This record gives sequence, C-alpha cells and structure tokens, in this order.
Amino acid sequence: MLKKRYLSLLTICCLPGATATAQPLRTGAEQPEVYLPLLQGKRVGVTANHTSIAGSQHLVDALLAASVDVVRIFAPEHGFRGTADAGEHVATTTDAATGVELISLYGQHVKPLPEQLQGLDCMLFDMQDVGVRFYTYLSTLHYLMEACAENDLPLILLDRPNPNGFYIDGPLLKPACRSFVGIHPIPIVHGMTLGELARMINGEGWLKKGLTCRLTVVPCTGYTHQTRYRLPVAPSPNLPTMQAVYLYPSLCLFEGTVVSVGRGTDAPFEVFGHPSFRAHYPFSFTPISKPGARRPPWMNTECFGLNLRDFPLHDATSGGQLVLQWLIDARRHYSPQAAFFTDFFYKLCGTDRLRRQIEQGLSAAEIRASWQPEIEAFKNLRKKYLLYDD
Repeated sequence: MLKKRYLSLLTICCLPGATATAQPLRTGAEQPEVYLPLLQGKRVGVTANHTSIAGSQHLVDALLAASVDVVRIFAPEHGFRGTADAGEHVATTTDAATGVELISLYGQHVKPLPEQLQGLDCMLFDMQDVGVRFYTYLSTLHYLMEACAENDLPLILLDRPNPNGFYIDGPLLKPACRSFVGIHPIPIVHGMTLGELARMINGEGWLKKGLTCRLTVVPCTGYTHQTRYRLPVAPSPNLPTMQAVYLYPSLCLFEGTVVSVGRGTDAPFEVFGHPSFRAHYPFSFTPISKPGARRPPWMNTECFGLNLRDFPLHDATSGGQLVLQWLIDARRHYSPQAAFFTDFFYKLCGTDRLRRQIEQGLSAAEIRASWQPEIEAFKNLRKKYLLYDD
C-alpha cells in the first residue's frame, strides 16, 4: 500500500484511497487533478527536460494549455530538449517552442541564482531519473532544493518510477569523493525515486547549513519498487534503450578508465572496449562523432571488447547487483595496468576503496561482501523515506 509519511515542511499529495497496486501506473505529471490546483494564480518556475511528458504532451505545453503562468524554465545536463552531450555547456536562452525564458542548470551555475528565482511563487520539478547516484539529474534536484530553501520558495516534485528501483548495490559515497556526479552518501544503485530521495535530503539535513526545502511530492500511483518500468522517452542521448538503462550502473564505471562504453556508436552503454583488447575479444566497434557524442573516447579508432546488446537482462538485473567482473577483466587485459584508471573513477564510485580492491586482485564476490554492512545500514535509513512498497 502507498505509504503516507510526513516530515516537517513536507507534503505528500495523493488521490483519495490510492494504493500502489490497486490503480494503473500514473506518474506525478499524469495527475493534473492533484497538482494544477496548487499552481492556480501563481507565477511558476519549471525545472524540466525532454523526459517531462504528461500523457502525450510535454509538461510545459500542458501547463500553458491549462493557463498556468509559467515564467521560467530551468534545464539540467543535456538541455531542455535533451540533445546536449554529457558535460557539454548548456546555454541560457529562450525556448523556441514556447517563448519562455530558459535558464541552464549545468555548467557555470548548477544552482539557480537568487535573481533567477525573483518573481516566482513556486517551483515545479519533473524529470525522469534512472536510479543511479552518478546520473546528474539527482544533483540538479539537490541544488534546486537548496536554492528554494535559501529563497523560501516552495518546490512541488512530480515523481516518476525508478527503472532500476528493484535493487540496491555498490559502495556508499565518501565525503572526500563528493562532486556533481555524486553528492549524497548513498550507494551507486539506491533503489529510490527522486521523490523519495528529496524526502531523504530534507530529512537527513543534507542541504547546506541543514536547510529544509518546503517540499510537496506528488507520488506515482500503481508503482512499487519491483515494478519493471519501461521508460517512454530516452532519459539522455547516450541511454537510448532499456538495455542501456539496465547496463548503465555497471558500465558507467568504465568512464573512469581508458575503456570506451560505446559513445559515438549506435549502442552506447551496450558495448565496451579498447583498441588494445584485440587479442582478448573478437567483437569490435569504432566510435565516430555524432549528435550526443561529438568527441567520444577513441573516436575513429577500432576498439575490441564485449557486445552486451543481447546480454540476458535477468542475469544483469534480477539478481540485484552490479556486474564487476567486466571491469576486473578489462583491467587485467590492459597494459600497463597502473594506467587503467583515471582520477574520475574516484568520483564515479564515490570511494578510493574499490580501485584498491581491484588492484589488489580481490574477486567480485569479495568486493561486494565488503560493502554489505553499509548497504544494510542504508536500507534501514531508506525505510523512513519510502513512498512505495519494496
């Protein structure tokens, strides 16, 4: 049953009698009867991107059609239309389709400036996350909550299912590794929606100076953490398929190494490889410059590795764990092994321990066993903030 929990300065909106299993699955954005009354007569800022779909319409279009006064749009990494490369500067401009002022929350300013919030009565947030700590939409939410708290601006979050919400795995982030690709002391795969994480951020005092955001969460209906939710829209240019979304938690760790994960191919995050792996893997691919990956690693160079496009997903996901063996094997095949990892690896995995464990020759099972105590502690903490059954 959908759990209703209340914290100070936090509201959860839901339909009367709603349960997680008795109703069809509806995202927060698909429940205008819940959130439109909260926006009437208010000047609204919207933090959204191309995944912010309400039925067959973009959320911003639906809001404007419902006569909501949308004053400004705030866009994360990949931009409002979702076409920018990972890490690419996103300009502040005007949305051509609506004429609404568009402000980037990626690059120079990851948090709205006070003057950018002036004249707003509330902020509405709606974006599709993939349930992995280093996916930066969570970081955008964190800094948005912080800015809203500092400026006493209410935030309404329209929740969405987590496509990787059915398991929890990976080391917890340590403070020394904190960055925009990892802010909170949570596992790599955390098993929570953004609505639940927003409650945790508030409840655990993770905003600057222990501030609390005036948060309202509009939960999904018909969703539990065991629901295998298929995304209706690709969340970013290099996660074009559900296979990529499921493999992303494991393969993204390669982004902190010399290995390509297929950016610049037709199968990003469904393959991995390196030019020097010819003797170890028969499969090959050649990254090229293309939209969403203008300068991919090993561009125009043949890489040899694994093709995971047909990898049985039940092996990768139903067991509820990251696949570490690919990373361990790739390092063993690379020479010199000391040059395999980059400094970015620390930020992605959130700790320096994982690299040391791999370099020491520990097995995947031994590495996973080492983080189980902190996983169990996190699961107990997580229970306080869940909106949906496990």
